[in-house]
Amino acid sequence: MHYERFEDIYQRAAQRHGGEHALEQRLSRPLSNTELKNHSDDRWLSAFSQKVFQSGISWQVVRNKWPNFEEVFFQFDIEKMLLIHDEMWEEKAKDQRIIRHLGKVMTIRQNALMIHDSQQKHSSFSHFIADWPSDNIIGLWHHLKKHGARLGGNTGPYTLRAMGKDTFLLTKDVEGYLRHHQIITTGKDTQSAWQAAQDAFNHWQQESGRSYTEISQCLALSIN
Repeated sequence: MHYERFEDIYQRAAQRHGGEHALEQRLSRPLSNTELKNHSDDRWLSAFSQKVFQSGISWQVVRNKWPNFEEVFFQFDIEKMLLIHDEMWEEKAKDQRIIRHLGKVMTIRQNALMIHDSQQKHSSFSHFIADWPSDNIIGLWHHLKKHGARLGGNTGPYTLRAMGKDTFLLTKDVEGYLRHHQIITTGKDTQSAWQAAQDAFNHWQQESGRSYTEISQCLALSIN
């Protein structure tokens, strides 16, 4: 596979967005492994849950109500989530302080179970995430999709990015670039598409030394 040079992608993004300095100001950077490990696991459950609720709903509406979610769900304390019985979950799903959606509310329990399972095998879920190599970030996407609830598609990857894990994202712009250059030719959520994207990002990461997060943003900004 022949890939465009990252430097050419970067310069095109810079030209379209006010020069190199302006581009650098726009780019977000991932956290270090040490910083990621400092996240308490309840913050991961809160982040996953927020992204689940934002699916199909105005993100700002969900953000505005999130302090209420934190209160209703005991700041997403993992142990407390695992102690809530079925009837109480149904009652919480009817609470007018939050967005009432039983299916999405029940993902909180399922994703708490996923986090708890990782805690049994690792010192914490945050350590599990931090130690996962970004040159196989699609493996982590697959893990979240398989073991979590409603964390497939962009929900899992967007949560990882929001929490500071180094990951690329298959946004419409990134997908459009990869398709235009015939790097991916199948459905976006197929294993072959994910692997082709991972291979391309691994190439650009090794070439540039930049994070997957930065490369992904530059790619999107280079075409819009």
